[in-house]
Amino acid sequence: ALETLKMFEQKDSNVKSAAATNLSFLYYLENELAQAANYADLAVVSDRYNPAALTNKGNTIFAKGDYEKAAEFYKEALGNDSSCTEALYNLGLTYKKLNRIDEALDCFLKLHAILRNSAQVLHQIANIYEIMGDPNQAIEWLLQLISVVPTDPHVLSKLGKLYDSEGDKSQAFHYYCESYRYFPSNIEVIEWLGAYYID
Repeated sequence: ALETLKMFEQKDSNVKSAAATNLSFLYYLENELAQAANYADLAVVSDRYNPAALTNKGNTIFAKGDYEKAAEFYKEALGNDSSCTEALYNLGLTYKKLNRIDEALDCFLKLHAILRNSAQVLHQIANIYEIMGDPNQAIEWLLQLISVVPTDPHVLSKLGKLYDSEGDKSQAFHYYCESYRYFPSNIEVIEWLGAYYID
């Protein structure tokens, strides 16, 4: 894939931008951040209005830990294409890193309106409500999440933990049992179930 895309580098700016965008993404996946950044720069220079190129540039900056600057690139990508879900998702993650929780929640709620059954988006919303100290809302979103991925043992154990923190032992027991059924090697779940049976 890299060899094929490199052949397009010499073409006109739109083709060059598309090739550089894909090369940047491939290098990013391979964790070669310097190369990913170089191709992201080339893609942005070739076409400043390419939301995927701007998102890739934001990703390389995010990976370096400069979250404020990464957010600027994601916002610019959204300014060029308001339906760029990758930029919106990554902007939400960036706001989480910056501890701007309300803004992160806003991003993920907007995404949820676009991607109704996205497990990742539902998980992020539930996680943000948990961070905000609202376990009831976190539970509501996790229940939506298990309707999409009903066999995910980590989501089931998270539901068990939240119900336990709310004092609802019977619901906690149900979800911990379900989690154990799908993944019987989780020590935390085994410990909770053991303590429950002792009680």
